[in-house]
Amino acid sequence: MAEKKVKTFEQNLEELESIVSKLENGEISLDDSIAEFNKAMELAKECDKKLKEAEKSLNKIVKEDNTLEDFELEKDA
Repeated sequence: MAEKKVKTFEQNLEELESIVSKLENGEISLDDSIAEFNKAMELAKECDKKLKEAEKSLNKIVKEDNTLEDFELEKDA
């Protein structure tokens, strides 16, 4: 069984932009448009997932004892 190659965020975004361009161009059939739209939705979900993972990892701060702690801004009541 072939392994699924994991694409980078940038590769997914580039492919998503290419699909959007094809759909905006309007020169593909309805069936192909539907297939491309479905593929674009999957790519968008994958990009969103990677962005949320990156945000989660960036919202950490290093304490004096070199441990990580979630970073939260103090909210005024």
